[in-house]
Amino acid sequence: MDPATLIGFVVSLVALLAFMVMEGADPMSLLFLPAIILVILATFGAAMASQTMDDLKKLPAWFKMGAMPAKVPRAGAQIQTLVSLAEKARKEGLLALEAQVKGIDDPFLRRGLQMGIDGTDPEELRQVLEGEIAAKKAEDKVAAKFFNTMGGYAPTIGIVGCIVGLINVMGNLSDPAALGPMIAAAFVATLWGVMAANFWFLPMGSKIMRVSELQAAQMELLVEGITEIQAGTSPRAVRQKLSSLVPPSEVEREAA
Repeated sequence: MDPATLIGFVVSLVALLAFMVMEGADPMSLLFLPAIILVILATFGAAMASQTMDDLKKLPAWFKMGAMPAKVPRAGAQIQTLVSLAEKARKEGLLALEAQVKGIDDPFLRRGLQMGIDGTDPEELRQVLEGEIAAKKAEDKVAAKFFNTMGGYAPTIGIVGCIVGLINVMGNLSDPAALGPMIAAAFVATLWGVMAANFWFLPMGSKIMRVSELQAAQMELLVEGITEIQAGTSPRAVRQKLSSLVPPSEVEREAA
């Protein structure tokens, strides 16, 4: 799991447990299995119902994107690669990059360079690559929306669990000694609904959007580099232009 995501989850949970202890509540009361099953499974089921079957096939990748470390290349390494390619293209021409393109790991950069080498019109090349970026951002938005949807359903489903519990309480009014624990158990479902939404589901949706923004920014950097290489821009000018697109904080980090 991404350390930042894990730390955030742990800090939120520790804060809740500390509050319960300070209030004199028993943290073990959270481990009420019926409430956990209802909130987690029903929320997941309701969110699934809002998607298509093709969307549901992507669920493993969505959970991985929301929980695992983000795969965002370093801007400095990408700029250096593009500058090296610009130097070779400047000296030997675009066709000289043919052999190097096959060894590039990044499929987006590889496709863009290959289109440039094949003589694709610069404007068309930019439109194709920017279209790929837009398509990726749209797909990531669907993934984030799934978790945000779960975050919206979870509190309401928790209330449903609370109502079901209170119905059970009303059916046992003849046993006053059991009412307290039964009412407490009913409200645990509400707690799980709110907690799951705000500790897990909504943060995961925000994480996906943040990762998507970072990856899109790196792809846009590659688009600028590819078009400059195709135009025969000098390596120094390529470096200056690409460096200007990188956030200052990242430039400082790369220089350190």
